[in-house]
Amino acid sequence: MNKHHKHPQDGNPGMGGEFDPNGGDQPGQGDEADTLDARLAEKDKEIAELKDKYLRTLADSENARKRIRQQSEESVRIQRESILRDLLPIIDNLERALAAARSGTDAKTILDGVEMTVRALIDFLRGQGVTPIQSVGQSFDPNRHEAVDHVASPTHAPNTVVDEFHRGYLIGERVLRPARVSVAKGTGTDSGKRSAGESNGSDVEND
Repeated sequence: MNKHHKHPQDGNPGMGGEFDPNGGDQPGQGDEADTLDARLAEKDKEIAELKDKYLRTLADSENARKRIRQQSEESVRIQRESILRDLLPIIDNLERALAAARSGTDAKTILDGVEMTVRALIDFLRGQGVTPIQSVGQSFDPNRHEAVDHVASPTHAPNTVVDEFHRGYLIGERVLRPARVSVAKGTGTDSGKRSAGESNGSDVEND
């Protein structure tokens, strides 16, 4: 009598059957996904906060630059007005001198008025840090002097400033305008520059 033996996997499908990995979530997968989602949400929140801080800092920086620029412009305006205000009395003196000249006032009164105006101008320049350059009798300095004439002078050593056409000025330690001068040359030598008789009067008259 033939007996049919069943394979151990035959029979009750619940006993010894293979597990289908696609049949459902493995234990713990749902919890891990929830944790990742929570971390991503936290990171998104941190990024949003950092972005907000960055934008606020950028706005504060721009506002600070605007305030500094406005304060600088205001400071320049105040300084400019102060300088111009100090010039007004000098103009008043010049106008009085002109009025005196037109009315036939004696020359000494007019001269005194002009000298007073010049002194006021020099004082004004000193108040702005501007001082005249002492040139005549000094050695020629190309950094402070502009030679417009070379002359033979028996009383001055070569390369000495003999005369001054336009006074030079310093502002602080810097040259605001060089002095235009004539310079002594060696006796009997020709430096290639103009002699006293060859000086061009336009150098003096046009400035």
